[in-house]
Amino acid sequence: MATTLLPPMFIDTHTHIYTEDFADDREAVVARAMEAGADFLLLPNIDAASIAPMLSLCKMFPTICRPMIGLHPTEVPADPSEILTQMEGLLVEGHPFVAIGEVGVDLYWDATLRDAQMDAFRLQAEWAVRHRLPLVVHTRSAHREVVDTLAPLRDDLVGGIFHCFGGTVEEAKELLEFPNFALGIGGVVTFKKATLGDVLRETVPLERIVLETDAPYLAPTPHRGKRNEPSYIPLVAQRLAEVYETSIENVYETTNRTVRSLFSLNRLVD
Repeated sequence: MATTLLPPMFIDTHTHIYTEDFADDREAVVARAMEAGADFLLLPNIDAASIAPMLSLCKMFPTICRPMIGLHPTEVPADPSEILTQMEGLLVEGHPFVAIGEVGVDLYWDATLRDAQMDAFRLQAEWAVRHRLPLVVHTRSAHREVVDTLAPLRDDLVGGIFHCFGGTVEEAKELLEFPNFALGIGGVVTFKKATLGDVLRETVPLERIVLETDAPYLAPTPHRGKRNEPSYIPLVAQRLAEVYETSIENVYETTNRTVRSLFSLNRLVD
């Protein structure tokens, strides 16, 4: 009798499939992810409005989806105290969040709220310390701001992910000085002119990498420019296998081991 081989299991550590971009086919997106080999889909929060749909998706798919809590840097208002108090209240109430995220500093489009972003980031990093949760960090055009904000907490943080890394060799080295932090790698590594593969090969051990999509953004080649989704993770893993001259199975096994060392993925959303 023929044996059906299951695909290798992967973990998408960063996917926003609870957003309106997936309103018409959300269940099919999750089904395709599972067929492609998804073991877990980790959902970073964006703002106050995204908490409910994110938790709803986790209740709909309790075996695979896991939520985070945090305020995305581009959503930080001039005075974020009210929304941050609301979010910390959910943490205190014991909701099953697996990380603080997606938080950080983003100065790419607008640097006018730089100080507010850094203050919000610092506060949320302190949540990660206090609640012993990993920190999922967004940084864009703000490498120095992120490093300087986290430096005083370096030895207190349990670890986390620098999401969507696309920096230089020097930046990678500096980020990897934070213990138990990994670099989140997604579709950008597959782009034809991307130099990210060279940076990773030169500087970053495979053990310090995790897989992510950032869906609906940054779809890998050959889907570049279209909506991203977790079922495309194998394309990222295959490119990383080429970069590190190893098998895709080893990429899955190594990255999964790193994720499981960072996150407690057994808690379900009631």
